Amino acid sequence: MSGETSIFANRQAPGISRRRFLSLSAGALAGVCAGSYASGIRLPSPRADKTAMDAARFHALRRYTQTAFGRIAHVEQGSGPAALFLHGFPLNGFQWRGALDRLAAYRRCIAPDYLGLGYTEVADGQSCAPQAQVDMLVALLDALGVEHADVVANDSGGAIAQLLLAHHPERVRSLLLTNCDTELDCPPPALLPVIALAKQGRFVDDWLGKWRHDHVLARSAAGIGGMCYADPADPTDEAIETYFAPLLASQRSRDCAHAYATALEHNSLSGIGPALARSRVPVRIVWGDADTIFSANNADYLARAFGHSLGVRRLKDSKLFWPEERPDVIAEEAHRLWTTQGDKA
Repeated sequence: MSGETSIFANRQAPGISRRRFLSLSAGALAGVCAGSYASGIRLPSPRADKTAMDAARFHALRRYTQTAFGRIAHVEQGSGPAALFLHGFPLNGFQWRGALDRLAAYRRCIAPDYLGLGYTEVADGQSCAPQAQVDMLVALLDALGVEHADVVANDSGGAIAQLLLAHHPERVRSLLLTNCDTELDCPPPALLPVIALAKQGRFVDDWLGKWRHDHVLARSAAGIGGMCYADPADPTDEAIETYFAPLLASQRSRDCAHAYATALEHNSLSGIGPALARSRVPVRIVWGDADTIFSANNADYLARAFGHSLGVRRLKDSKLFWPEERPDVIAEEAHRLWTTQGDKA
């Protein structure tokens, strides 16, 4: 176990050329926009609910929407213009519980579970690849009567968000990206051991199952806690159960999770650059600089890739899943982004 996780924990520098990174012409525009964005009047921070959302409340809020892709599990809070929260791997919508508490006063916050992860029930024969996730999200938004949404994304959810923006720009009102894939780092080399185990049908039991039954291991340097969280106390006991229990519930759930992971082997963002450069959707990047999975260079690359970038904020000592640990930052950045753009529905 420790030998396998050490490969995942020690991120190697991608071997792909960075020539496009240097040649992107949107860099100057990104700098101007970022300066204007950062120099604005500081907005009041959204207030969290008096009672923080726990797993029991999250489960009680879960609803299922039938689509051609399966029964899509999602949690909603708030009303008004929609905000769509896209979680990381191998997590689910519970990752955003703190952000939903803080932002429900301003948005109809929707946190779905992807095909193959969480509590979503995948239709027979349905792909769990990134493009299928995008198609599922469009179908879900249609079923919920949502024309467009402010999107907040983390990890592999960031790749899905970029695909959603590129292929369905009319559905994205703004984009808040945290640590995630880029066209030049998709998948990151650190994910290759996970993909290899998933192809063998072993990842869920060999990693997630062991972490579920041994929370000390889960929070160790060889576990998801040490790899992806800054606080040694994270993930919490109820988070471990909420994330991993549904993936270990049956052979079918294991197979779907493995299908999600193996689909990440191919670069789903290949060729996306021109579409991102053409986009006028406002994009803000907030990056945890202690991330061992994604390259620190990804943040600056993204800031230059989007046609309407509002720059990068860096969080010292924060790792991949910092949005779960620091929902106050997500709320602050989202609220500022939405208000800076006029908070239009």
